[in-house]
Formats: sequence, structure tokens, C-alpha cells
Amino acid sequence: MGKPLWKPLKDDKHFNMKKIAIFGAGGFGREVKWLIDDINEIQPNWEFIGFFDDDFTGVTKIDPALFLGGFAALEQWTEPLHIVFAIGNPLVKRKIIQKITNSNLKFPVLVHPSVQAGKTGVSIGEGSILCAGTILTIDIQIGRHVILNLDCTVGHDTVIGDFASFMPAVNISGEVTAGECVYGGTGAKIINQVEIGEGTIIGAGAVVAKSLPPNCTAVGIPAKPVKFHTVLS
Repeated sequence: MGKPLWKPLKDDKHFNMKKIAIFGAGGFGREVKWLIDDINEIQPNWEFIGFFDDDFTGVTKIDPALFLGGFAALEQWTEPLHIVFAIGNPLVKRKIIQKITNSNLKFPVLVHPSVQAGKTGVSIGEGSILCAGTILTIDIQIGRHVILNLDCTVGHDTVIGDFASFMPAVNISGEVTAGECVYGGTGAKIINQVEIGEGTIIGAGAVVAKSLPPNCTAVGIPAKPVKFHTVLS
């Protein structure tokens, strides 16, 4: 079944917990906070300090004392801080991250303790989030700031581009290439040896049996493009 990707320290006697915050105060932000709490139950890694969000209006399930401000406040942060982006929309996520200039910020990889992965060839880029129940097999490349939500599976020799987001229970078969900013809706299935162009949106429950071009929305069984978007800059 593989092994957990988290690596608890053998000796935490002199271990200093690292400050971490979440950009995105919505429902997924709260789920990422839960992920951090579960990591800390296994090994106290993180001191959670709060949420950043440019629109805190209407957020009622987060203690206002944990609201740290918007992007401007993040840019002005003067101490070392680990920050993860709980933003499902790949284009919005990329736009925010690419504006960051604050050298005090680091982008950790967060992996739930229940995640399973093969022993060889799995690489995960900075800022990526792997949620509970996700399984990766072998020889998989995951880019920067990727989200694999609850119970996703990724097969051998798959490559996932930067900023991609896959919602709960997406099944990605082997030898798939998903470009930058791809979005996979809940329960989508991607058959082996297909290529998904950058910026493409796969609808919930769709089955991708053939390669998809860039910057389209594809739905159905089998998934077919129903509209095209502005080409990514």
C-alpha cells in the first residue's frame, strides 16, 4: 500500500514549531486547518496563526481573531512564515501567488498522515496540499501549489502541472499528463495515457477517455469540450 509521505522527526526534543497560515478563509481553508491539526497530532510541526483573505465578508465560521488581513497584509509580513493557499480555482490561485514578493514567506508541502505513496519516484512541488485518503502509486510528478482533495488517486508515470486542483474522489490513471492550472471536478475519472491541456476544466463526474485541448470546459461520459476560455497568459 506504500508509505506515508510525512516524516515525523525521530527526536523532537529541540524541535521548534514553525508558524503557518492559510490564504483562503472559506470552507476549504477550514479543511486545510483540520489537515494541519491532524499532522500535529502525529508530530507537532506547525504553530497555526490564522487566515489571510482579501474578502472576509460573510465568513462566520472562523474566529475573527484569526483573521490576519488580505494580500497586502501578507506582503508586509516581517517574520518568517509558512503559507499555503486554500484556493480551489487554479487561475485565481496562480494570480495571487505570482504577485508575491515577500521573501519572508515559504510554501510548505502539506500531506495528510493518511496519504499513501509508492516508494520510488514521487515528487511534490512546493505549496502543494494532499488531503486525507489520497493515494499516489509510483513515478509521479506533482507541480507547485497543486491541490489533491479528499480520496483522490493518481496512477504511475503521471505528471500534474503547477497550480492544478483536483476535487474530492478524482481518479487519475497512469501515464496522464495534466497541464498547468487544470481543474478536475468532484468524482471525475481520467483514463490512462491521455493529455489534458493547460487551463482546462473537467466537469464533476466526467470521464476523460481522450486527450483534451487547452483552455476548455469538458463534461460528460465521455468528456467532450463544450466551451473554450481565454488562452492563458
